[in-house]
Amino acid sequence: MLKIIDRYIIKKFLGTFLYAIILVVLISVIFDISEKLDDFLKHDAPTSAIFFDYYLNFIPYFINLFSPLFIFISVVFFTSKMAQQTEIIAIINSGVSFGRLMRPYFFTAALLAVFSFWLNNFVLPHANRDRLEFENTYINGLKGFTDRNIHRQTAPGESIYFQSFNNRDNRGYRFSLEKFDKNQLVYKLSSETCQWDSLKNKWTLKNFKEHKFDGMEEKIRVGRFMDTTLNVQPEEFRRRVTNVQTLNYMELNEFIDQETKRGSGDIEFYRVEKYMRTSMPFASFILTLIGVALSSRKVRGGIGVNLAIGFVISFAYILFMQVTSTFATNGGLHPAIAVWIPNIIFSVLAVYLAIRAPK
Repeated sequence: MLKIIDRYIIKKFLGTFLYAIILVVLISVIFDISEKLDDFLKHDAPTSAIFFDYYLNFIPYFINLFSPLFIFISVVFFTSKMAQQTEIIAIINSGVSFGRLMRPYFFTAALLAVFSFWLNNFVLPHANRDRLEFENTYINGLKGFTDRNIHRQTAPGESIYFQSFNNRDNRGYRFSLEKFDKNQLVYKLSSETCQWDSLKNKWTLKNFKEHKFDGMEEKIRVGRFMDTTLNVQPEEFRRRVTNVQTLNYMELNEFIDQETKRGSGDIEFYRVEKYMRTSMPFASFILTLIGVALSSRKVRGGIGVNLAIGFVISFAYILFMQVTSTFATNGGLHPAIAVWIPNIIFSVLAVYLAIRAPK
């Protein structure tokens, strides 16, 4: 059962956390409006869409993105204040151990971690869908080309390639299709352009060349136009990498399986997104422990010193997370390892600071 001291600390924790969120969100929204106001006016964005489709979905996205920072700063702030008012000393002198003192902190951190996991995997994907659609329509606009050098495995032993793809008219350039049988090339189809025909529900090739291999024999056919079917739809080339944020937990796992079979070049990015949805909520416990260990001691300089140290550590954590994620997407490091390395290192730091904290 929660005792008076538990309820007191939980109330302090949640109150400071909500206050920090409201304050930072208001400031961020004001800066965001001033930055994007020209885009809103230029593209005639409706006021209702700005409020309901963008900012109503931008706020939970922003809160979840920086929730570890909010948690850490909240813990440092109200715990430092308790220490300056000698409340921590009184609690410790009454016979409460440091481990017992951490119970309400960890209880609140667990509530926020569960909330963050639920928000990350089941609420934000829907909100991100509306937010990204608004950004694509009224801020960024649809890009004319997706990433160049597009490789897709459309079936076992079958792959396609586009040098580039224009998603405005569903036209691909420098197209090729290759089929293999037991690691032997048996068929190749290439063309200058490959355009989707929505009326025929087929792809139209221009200036094509078809190769059929039978042992040492090769048959070649060239032509001006050719209609064919491919195991791919033009909508798949419109999907931006950031749109993985619109998938909930089950959809993301299914999407990763599909992209793995197709040989997608962005598969590591998708896996980083998957593992980060778990590691970020877990960071609530680590940063809470670091925050209490740092700020439970009464120091010369007051709350300002602890807040300064807290900002440095929290931003170091966020920066370290970005660096290791980059190694996963570009350096060949396994995504799970890359995402959890910051948690492991900062867990060691948390335990060390907890041992040295005043008992």
